[in-house]
Amino acid sequence: MFVKSYCSSISGIEAVTVAVEVNITAGIGMYLVGLPDHAVRESQERIRAAFENCEYKMSGKKVVVNLSPADLRKEGSAYDLPIAVAMLAASGQIDAAPLSRYVLLGELSLDGSILPVKGALPIAMQALKEGFAGIILPEENAREAAVVKGLDVYGIGNLREVVNFLQGFTNLTPARINLDETFTEAQRSFDGDFCDVKGQAQVKRALEVAAAGGHNVLMIGPPGSGKTMLARRMPSIMPPLTLQEALETTRIHSVAGKMGYRQGLLTVRPFRTPHHLTSQVALVGGGANPQPGEISLAHNGILFLDELPEFSRNALESLRQPMEEKQIVVSRAKYTARYPANFMLIASMNPCPCGYYNHPTRECVCSPGSVGKYLNHISGPMLDRIDLHIEVTPVPFADLTHNRPEEDSATIRKRVVAARKIQQARFDGMPVHSNAMMGSSQLREFCPLNTESARLLETAMERLNLSARGYDRIIKVARTIADLDRSEAIRSNHIAEAIRYRSLDRASWGA
Repeated sequence: MFVKSYCSSISGIEAVTVAVEVNITAGIGMYLVGLPDHAVRESQERIRAAFENCEYKMSGKKVVVNLSPADLRKEGSAYDLPIAVAMLAASGQIDAAPLSRYVLLGELSLDGSILPVKGALPIAMQALKEGFAGIILPEENAREAAVVKGLDVYGIGNLREVVNFLQGFTNLTPARINLDETFTEAQRSFDGDFCDVKGQAQVKRALEVAAAGGHNVLMIGPPGSGKTMLARRMPSIMPPLTLQEALETTRIHSVAGKMGYRQGLLTVRPFRTPHHLTSQVALVGGGANPQPGEISLAHNGILFLDELPEFSRNALESLRQPMEEKQIVVSRAKYTARYPANFMLIASMNPCPCGYYNHPTRECVCSPGSVGKYLNHISGPMLDRIDLHIEVTPVPFADLTHNRPEEDSATIRKRVVAARKIQQARFDGMPVHSNAMMGSSQLREFCPLNTESARLLETAMERLNLSARGYDRIIKVARTIADLDRSEAIRSNHIAEAIRYRSLDRASWGA
């Protein structure tokens, strides 16, 4: 007897519907075809044990399981459940009619219980797109899939529960999630607040500008000046995720297996902090079994690279293209994977190997030329792609001991959100969401300079020997500063402030 059920495979961050075709004929043995990997091939032993412990029977005949399309490689254990259910239907133990209405996925334990799997959200989105009535999956994945509206999501705990539901013996209530409540709860608290940071008013201002325009930031300063502390508080002033951004972010984390079980939508911007020993593949994505890298896991959020010069040169250079294109395409002999990578880069570094170059009180012990050599670990093209270079100086004792209240993150966030709303209105209908993403056409349209501002920028270009990309970065930052000031025009003071955020372009650095 021939029976068909449905599952899904993950390609990049997209789901592809897979038909599980089971044919039982006279003979002996079980055969899996359709490019299954080792995890899929091992499903027959898990299914055999689950049937025995749930009091179902193997057919005792020749069973051929085809995973269609046959030219798409099938990986992972999520095929256990659809194969098992299709085998029960093909052997006449259950009715096959309901199988066409649902997408099934889940790993079978030997006792018949259903274990969670990766990629529940993109699979649910694809199921809705292709017109399935519902999806049956492990109960730990139900909240994640329930984000998709218009699709009945049934979380189940064991094989017998699935069979009883498909045969109409029991009723299951589809999982539901209140997105409004989820978003509201997520914005109430963060791990850190800017009011915890003493002093550093200039750095806080620069980070506010960065958050308002989505600009990349490099903080340079001695150890203990607060670079990491400031970076870790950036999520608290970032604008809230939109529903579309939350869905994109959750889908990436779901495919990568980074979602906590029984977790629904990710509603807080991701903050990724890879170690400096992280490999190039782990950073950009790919591998033998393609997975999103750290830059994609930071999509719609922040990628924080602490001690930037300690990262390998190849790893840093691999960031250049995604920083411009906002996506990464990983091409290998057997696959091509496309991952989104619209992240905001925040990096920090010491000014020299000992860390005390330009320190106001401590003497640098580095040899002549070692400062420049240390800075040269970061290439010029890489620095050009970082909009703000901020010098972080040690906090004076008076600032550490004062009892004056510092401005909290909620207050800063209000200004950031207001500036982002101006940008949303400005770029309405365009594939641009922030000032940092503007191309040359948007710069010409939205960033005209008056005579005074143009003259000031020309002088800076000559003295700092800026590239054309550096020129564009200054104008983009100035546009953001003007938005924070609620100014339609970019004035000379906005240009002057933007120029101050190019510390590493000064000839004095590393000389």
